[in-house]
Amino acid sequence: MNSDNESIERRILAVDIGGNNLKILSPGVEERKTKSGPTLSARQAVDAIILMAKDIEYDVISIGYPGPVHNNTPSREPANLGPGWQGFDFVEAFGKPLKLLNDALMQAIGSYKGGRLLFLGLGTGLGSAMVIENVAQPLELAHLPYKKLQTFEDYVGKRGLVRRGHMKWKASVFDVVARFQAALLPDYTVIGGGQIDELDELPNGCLRGDNRLAFQGGFRIWQDSSIIL
Repeated sequence: MNSDNESIERRILAVDIGGNNLKILSPGVEERKTKSGPTLSARQAVDAIILMAKDIEYDVISIGYPGPVHNNTPSREPANLGPGWQGFDFVEAFGKPLKLLNDALMQAIGSYKGGRLLFLGLGTGLGSAMVIENVAQPLELAHLPYKKLQTFEDYVGKRGLVRRGHMKWKASVFDVVARFQAALLPDYTVIGGGQIDELDELPNGCLRGDNRLAFQGGFRIWQDSSIIL
């Protein structure tokens, strides 16, 4: 096993795949991004990442993927991107050591300050993850049933904001956060995602997230051996 010092010396490329943008960051290099969207395939994403990083030297890669991950590959097609993701071999495509994890989990790791953290990402959908005493655990809370035979994501994701208006959406966010906190008993909750700016105040026990911390999570999983994936 490599020591922490050896891990820190690795040059890391962190990638955040979102429904609207595909972003990359490497230490000492400005963030770069390109459009993603509903037609973007896994192969196209790889090509776009390689092109954006063509002048960056990197040894290892972290990728935050908007969906469930198993054995370092997507286990389900993403809801807001194109086809060809499930089972795609990113390690073979890049030819470098690579860690693929759920995008909410990557931001949770970047936000983690010890204890029991619950992370909720308010974006196109609803991302969720926990880090409990350094053990990183992805969650899939978005599609659990909630009110009128719909799901949590239907109420607190972007379509819920558009369909129901800001005040009802905000009330649903506060209600959903309280339910998750009661069930999962976090020490603190970080709320991030593209819709966080729609909240002028936060529920009790919550901190405002920063989407840039997803990149810090991508660096941390190579640098901090105390984080267990």
